[in-house]
Amino acid sequence: MPQHKQAKKRVRQNKERRKRNRKQRSKMRTLIKNVLQLSDKEQAQEKLKEAESYLDKMSSKGRIHPNNAARKKSKMQRHVNSL
Repeated sequence: MPQHKQAKKRVRQNKERRKRNRKQRSKMRTLIKNVLQLSDKEQAQEKLKEAESYLDKMSSKGRIHPNNAARKKSKMQRHVNSL
């Protein structure tokens, strides 16, 4: 357990950040899953746009690595193109 005031504050901050990060990663995975499950090209393109935008935000904020975002976007784009 932390003894110093600053260490206690760090624990509180890390807990809040962890909750925020988990929520954002969960939303990201849901958006990706929604795109990959669709079989209608028009709907998939709309969902793809939303998911790509969110992935860009996540990578720019440092939540995920930019290469990871690019890989996920590429995977979704290949799926939509195959429809």
